[in-house]
Amino acid sequence: KASFDKANRTSIRSYRGVGMEKGLQMLADVRSKWGLQLLTDIHESWQAAPVGEVVDVIQIPAFLCRQTDLLVAAAKTGRTVNIKKAQFLSGEDMRYPYEKASDAGAADVWLTDRDMLRIAPTVVMDCTHSVQRPGAAGGKTGGNREFVPAMALAAKAFGANGYFFEVHPDPDHALSDGPNMLNLNDLEGVVKSLL
Repeated sequence: KASFDKANRTSIRSYRGVGMEKGLQMLADVRSKWGLQLLTDIHESWQAAPVGEVVDVIQIPAFLCRQTDLLVAAAKTGRTVNIKKAQFLSGEDMRYPYEKASDAGAADVWLTDRDMLRIAPTVVMDCTHSVQRPGAAGGKTGGNREFVPAMALAAKAFGANGYFFEVHPDPDHALSDGPNMLNLNDLEGVVKSLL
């Protein structure tokens, strides 16, 4: 997963990304070079079609998970739609965004949660964002990355279908979400513990 634009930053001075044109080219290069399946998020309906040409999964950010036009546009690409659960919604209320995307023709619909609720056939646990501390870093999000491995194991115990990790080779210098990111060197050990 990589984002070309992080449009929901806490501060207007926070780094947002490289933009859609350059970001999609970078994602296409990753696919071409390594053959990886790709996921990125969108923030506006008009972004769905061009993003769907490049990635396998279109992610709907948590704060936008109820936006009907955004969900429908993502679904109409024929790609899998991953909807992140908003903190302001109950687990039960995530059935409505799920239905919007499913009824609009999404190839598949995933729900990514921070709370380990089984509310859809495919539930992905967001192991790194679940340890976030919004606003704890003076206009930026703080976090407790040391709890990420335990969060992943807890999600496994609850029957998660997948795991979402933000990973960086140097989280303390990441431009976004560093305090809750898993260090790249630690990823293999966490994945092995889940297998």
